Amino acid sequence: MTGTEVEVLTARDVPLGGPRAMTVRRTLPQRARSFIGAWCFADHYGPDLVADSGGMDVAPHPHTGLQTVSWLFSGEIEHRDSLGTHASVRPGEINLMTGGHGISHSEVSTPGTTVLHGVQLWLVLPDAHRHAPRDFQHHAPKPFRIDGAELRVFLGTLAGDTSPVRTFTPLLGAELVVDPGATVTLDVDPAFEHGLLVDEGAVRLADTVLKPAELGYVPTGRTTLTLTNESDHRARAVLLGGTPFEEEIVMWWNFIARTDEEIRQAREDWMSGTRFGEVVGYDGTPLRLPAPELPTTPLKPRRNPR
Repeated sequence: MTGTEVEVLTARDVPLGGPRAMTVRRTLPQRARSFIGAWCFADHYGPDLVADSGGMDVAPHPHTGLQTVSWLFSGEIEHRDSLGTHASVRPGEINLMTGGHGISHSEVSTPGTTVLHGVQLWLVLPDAHRHAPRDFQHHAPKPFRIDGAELRVFLGTLAGDTSPVRTFTPLLGAELVVDPGATVTLDVDPAFEHGLLVDEGAVRLADTVLKPAELGYVPTGRTTLTLTNESDHRARAVLLGGTPFEEEIVMWWNFIARTDEEIRQAREDWMSGTRFGEVVGYDGTPLRLPAPELPTTPLKPRRNPR
């Protein structure tokens, strides 16, 4: 694998919904690439001092056609959803919520959080399962070491460790912490494409050095991935993977569908208070996020470049 085969995706700064928006760094989706496997959305934030940023306070909002994956490096977030779930998101623990036909939830950093730091990821549901029932799963993977690196596998299988969290397409999600100067070679599924999102340090993926907030994309056909920490302190990254997602989708605000009409119906259902259920216990302002106005022209479907 040569350096030219690693596509580097850079992040853009985006305010994360609501009147007290915090800024996140978004690497998916973008014009060059809509998906890595079924991973269709990647926000990376922090480390943010809550005393300065105000932390996270996202009022109840809807989702359709997707799963959300929350993964923290530091801090704690309180999650409430219309399934009735009231859970905490803590470092090293995955919370996966299935929106399917429709769910709503809120996300608020806890009063004891001083530094908020993590990633928020979305998975697109395949057409056969995009109306799946609402669901919520939690898992705390045990860390293990291999070749100078500590791994936590939160989705799929890597280095002999398998997550019990259920997904609807073949996927991989893992946190990697690499010792200073160390090199780790990982056996991976050649049917998967992969993305490495660097959180801290400088990580060489094959012959390409990735800096913090950059995401390196590797296409299918690779049986191993070799990572080297080029910095003199630990490096941390999130490895994402999956079989290529070949369907076209329409993605707008918090909704994923297949047509413009489905998106417009989802917005109408949210604004009218139907379909998405009620989040009990959120006491912020506003009590629920209003949907933005839709464009007057039809929304166009997206897929990866061929």
